[in-house]
Amino acid sequence: MMSHVSAMWCYHWKWKLQHCLCLFTTYIICIQQAAHGCYDCRIVLTDPSGVFTSPCFPSDYPNSQACKWIIRAPHGFIIQLTFIDFDIEEAPGCIYDSLTLDNGESPMNLCGITAKGLSYNSTGNEMIVSFKSDFSIQKKGFNASYVRIAVSLRNQKVIIPQVPDVDAVSVAETVSVPELRQFTLCFEATKGSSDDNDDWKVFSYTDESSTEFFSFGKTTKGHFLSVSGTQCILENALPRNAEFFMGTFQQLCVVGDTLSGSIGIYAKSTYHTVYCPGILHKVIPGKGRLVLGSNSNEVSSLNGDIYNFRLWNFTMNAQTLANLSCDVKGNIVDWENEFWSIPTSALKAENNLSCGSYLIPSSAIEPTSCANLGSLCQATVNATTPTPPTVTTNMPDTNRNDKPNNGGLFYRISITVSSSNSNAVSKVRDVVAEWLNRTFQNWNYTVYVVNISIHPGSIKEGVREKRSIKSFGVLALLVYNATNNINLEEEDIRQKLINNNGTMEGGYKLHSVDVDPVEKCLAEENPPNYFWPDTRPTVTNFTLCHGSSVQTASRTCYLGLQNYTSYWGQPDLRNCTENAADIANQLLNLTGEGQQLTSDKVNDVVQKLKKIVNDEEIDESLGSTVVTIFSNILTSSDSVLAASSSEALKTIDALALKIQFTGPSMSISTRNLALGVSSINSTSFKGGSFSVSPQNNASDFQIDFDKDQTNAFASVVLPPSLLKNLSQDEFEIVSRAQFTFFNKNGLFQDAENPANLTSFVVACSIGNVTIQDLQDYVKVTIKHTKIQEDPKPTCVFWDMNKNGGNGGWNPAGCQVDAESNENETVCLCNHLTHFGVLMDLQRTVTQLDPQNTKILTFITYIGCGISAIFSAATLLTYIAFEKLRRDYPSKILMNLSTALLFLNLIFLLDGWIASFDIDGLCIAVAALLHFFLLVTFTWMGLEAVHMYIALVKVFNTYIRRYILKFCIIGWGLPALVIAIVLASANTNASHVYGKELYGKDANGQGGDDFCWIKNEVVFYVTCAGYFGIMFLMNVAMFVVVMVQICGRNGKRTNRSLKEEILRNLRSVVSLTFLLGMTWGFAFFAWGPLTLPFLYLFSIFNSLQGLFIFVFHCAMKENVQKQWRRHLCCGRFRLADNSDWSKTATNIIKKSSDNLGKSLSSSSIGSNSTYLTAKSKSTTNTYCKRNSHTENVFLDKPSSKFAQEDGEQTSIIPVHQVIDKVKGYCNPHSDNFYKNIIMSDTFSHSTKF
Repeated sequence: MMSHVSAMWCYHWKWKLQHCLCLFTTYIICIQQAAHGCYDCRIVLTDPSGVFTSPCFPSDYPNSQACKWIIRAPHGFIIQLTFIDFDIEEAPGCIYDSLTLDNGESPMNLCGITAKGLSYNSTGNEMIVSFKSDFSIQKKGFNASYVRIAVSLRNQKVIIPQVPDVDAVSVAETVSVPELRQFTLCFEATKGSSDDNDDWKVFSYTDESSTEFFSFGKTTKGHFLSVSGTQCILENALPRNAEFFMGTFQQLCVVGDTLSGSIGIYAKSTYHTVYCPGILHKVIPGKGRLVLGSNSNEVSSLNGDIYNFRLWNFTMNAQTLANLSCDVKGNIVDWENEFWSIPTSALKAENNLSCGSYLIPSSAIEPTSCANLGSLCQATVNATTPTPPTVTTNMPDTNRNDKPNNGGLFYRISITVSSSNSNAVSKVRDVVAEWLNRTFQNWNYTVYVVNISIHPGSIKEGVREKRSIKSFGVLALLVYNATNNINLEEEDIRQKLINNNGTMEGGYKLHSVDVDPVEKCLAEENPPNYFWPDTRPTVTNFTLCHGSSVQTASRTCYLGLQNYTSYWGQPDLRNCTENAADIANQLLNLTGEGQQLTSDKVNDVVQKLKKIVNDEEIDESLGSTVVTIFSNILTSSDSVLAASSSEALKTIDALALKIQFTGPSMSISTRNLALGVSSINSTSFKGGSFSVSPQNNASDFQIDFDKDQTNAFASVVLPPSLLKNLSQDEFEIVSRAQFTFFNKNGLFQDAENPANLTSFVVACSIGNVTIQDLQDYVKVTIKHTKIQEDPKPTCVFWDMNKNGGNGGWNPAGCQVDAESNENETVCLCNHLTHFGVLMDLQRTVTQLDPQNTKILTFITYIGCGISAIFSAATLLTYIAFEKLRRDYPSKILMNLSTALLFLNLIFLLDGWIASFDIDGLCIAVAALLHFFLLVTFTWMGLEAVHMYIALVKVFNTYIRRYILKFCIIGWGLPALVIAIVLASANTNASHVYGKELYGKDANGQGGDDFCWIKNEVVFYVTCAGYFGIMFLMNVAMFVVVMVQICGRNGKRTNRSLKEEILRNLRSVVSLTFLLGMTWGFAFFAWGPLTLPFLYLFSIFNSLQGLFIFVFHCAMKENVQKQWRRHLCCGRFRLADNSDWSKTATNIIKKSSDNLGKSLSSSSIGSNSTYLTAKSKSTTNTYCKRNSHTENVFLDKPSSKFAQEDGEQTSIIPVHQVIDKVKGYCNPHSDNFYKNIIMSDTFSHSTKF
């Protein structure tokens, strides 16, 4: 019955399981089909801009997806990808669901929500986006937009560097400049309006020896061109009464001919020539270096921008220069990327550059509307005295299909006028403006003419008049306000102008007329989900923010006044962005406790914080959140912070400058960062101070202004004369002093300076002005993070311009004050910035790459674990078998094994205990590890001492309580050393022992917390010095022992050379590990041998316990016999009398009572016992039984070797024993002789 029920039950569940599997399979298939049915996610995108999403967005993406988008653009463009929305399953290292972004340089994995709102640029014209999902946990996915960006140099101007050889802009090395006797040089430049300096250079050309041969600039005498050391003043050839390079870009062309000594200048459509005899027959040498700006510190660079620098090796005339277009490339140097070496920081893209092509418009461009056109929007055209316009922008619809919803209609008018009079361009402009004014003044249409520009045309010879006829091209913009609902056609405008041709004064005639309507900005979607319809120039469109029914976004169609074309401005989405406080709170959660921050995540967080600080109003609440986020970031490792450290420091400085507060001061204190801002009155400033000190029972800091704190971590004292060197403008804007304190130094990584930063970092600044060259020093006092008994500090500040803009420590302007001591350094500086203290510590470990670090760590921990196990096995063996521990070497070996056992156990537990972050426990563990390390060294040294006594010291010497005295030294001396170290710490053991990070690679990455010695002096004296003494003593003993062994073995004649070599080799290996010779590998880990000796050191020393077990326990015959007697069974078990004859056994047993404490063989690992005078009879008996020889001579024991009270026995020297045995035993009886030769009789010379 039970069997039947069981079978039915099994069948019933089997049937249900089959149906469940079918349903599950059907569900999976359907889900997969639905997932793949969202849309094809493996495509190539080649449109100028677009949008793509994860499968099924905004719904959750399906499981098991593998998508790939390839975005391509033409050469000369890069791809900019922006994540509008981003939510992918979060996991360490993005091991589950992830988006991989390959920008052409280094792929990066993204997950979580941190990429939302961020933009990424490709390094070339292609970007690959891959997305994968696993079998569980779906999220919303992502929504991304992309756009191509032109990166041609034609679309970018260059900010001229102000410091020579720092981010220098120079002609590329692939461009070879030939010798120049004739040249034409054209460029456009601007100069900062606030720069009053009259001594600068625009460019400089030097030869291989850095001698300048070609430059253009200005001195107090005026603008000059320098050719081969001769300066030619050009002031008479340039426009007068104003600085030429001011405001907007002005093109200047310089034509030089050293064969005639003439220099031509073409500027503002005029050409003038000056004669410079000093350049006659001069040659500008080739293969030199051309830089923009000055090449020396004596003369500064033009404080402005430069564009479209072109150079030819021939001269051009005035007509050629007048018709020079952007398409004419310089045959020596042209304004293209391949001709220049320009750092990214010096490039700035703009839309309105004269030779630029389409680029994404910047929101900073001012829209061109009638309100901005000023005098140009009026019924009467007046080129000299404009008045404000009045424009009606709202109008009813007409039948014309291109009428705008609002705003006026714009027309481009291009006409050509000619005259035989050689009038200046300004005269032509006045005549044409007056004629256009009369033409349209009383017309039936309300029109306005704006922005007339005149371009000189070609010169022709009249057939009959034989006079020169000069033509001018005129370009004008006509605005029609159709308030009367009347259409205006292009042909009507054209006929109106032709009909009034005869009214033009000054002998000018109209030759041609072209009228075209200005195009609308075409409809487009940018960014995704924001649609903009066709729009007329100067009109602003509004649309609702995506996902909002209240907030609106706007976008304006601009009108360019250079070529009268329309273009879209950037969308204004300021009303659509998230609240800055909400974004900051999200970042706070992302960087909080327990969050794993990578370098990319930190960089993204810093970029978002930078945007918040730059774009938002910062109050105390938002500022506190931002400071806390930076404090959380500072807990990351140096390698994680390296990429974004410079931007982070700049953002923190900007935050301190921008934060709003009430009252005389405000402060924000967090665990790793403290910020203080104080209001100052520049007119009544009498100095001030700032200090940061620890708070009682709190992890944050206490910030004080104008108070003296005796226990401060850092303080800054500002002198009363701090503001004396400021200009009047700077003096008036100074209103605050900013102070910043860094508890962590991860943001200050100097790649060129290997010295260690051994202090906190404090920063101070006054408003947004530069404080330098002070008469009275700023006093900066900074506590050391490490106690320095012999400090050699250097006061330094963080120079943002060093290391290519990444920053670095600079000692300029700072000196160490005599008040400095081992606990703190007092710096006196004549400027304000970030301050710190550097120390040159000698305990600098050579950094390893991560792979070798992991391998060495693995070897160390595995080896220490094995060593601990076999050290315990050795110790248990000698404890369990009383016969093995009767002699001195065994007792010494037991102590050494005990020390090794505890050393390895504490080392293995150290890292785990350090993770508890309990200072007292960590100090105790570090002290114990230090103690057992010294104990191990000491017992290895005592092994050497014991061998010295046995081999070199005169035998027959009695030492009372031999092992007791060894134990006092072996355990007491290290304990005394540790006690002295702790006593010298003066009740503050944390200065000596504590937790530090070990095992970092060259980039500061990785590493583990470890409780160990922190004080440098203690480490070198008690570890390196202590072991150095033991090592030298053990080396000497090793040599002596090996000489003795080789000398004794050399007397044998019945053993082959191979056998002797193998025996000697085993002795060498055995003694090497017993005496700790392998610890000496640490002394040879220098230079190129560092890595090999680190591996040798880790392998042999971590396995020392194993090797001692093998050579001094497992390979000893008496140990093997004890194991077989007591631990084995069956045929492997050894009988009690199996190794000796009964007679021999009785004799040895009888003599063992007297000789049990004599010397044995543990030092080399044989199984023989040392012979005393009492054992000679045993030796002869043994020889007779094994060699079948005749009777041998047997000495009578003398009273000299007799025991007294079982306490004292003198030992026969080993060489006498060997000589006697050789004489008494048959040469073929090798068993006993083998025992003698392999014994460590030399390691025992006294009796306990």
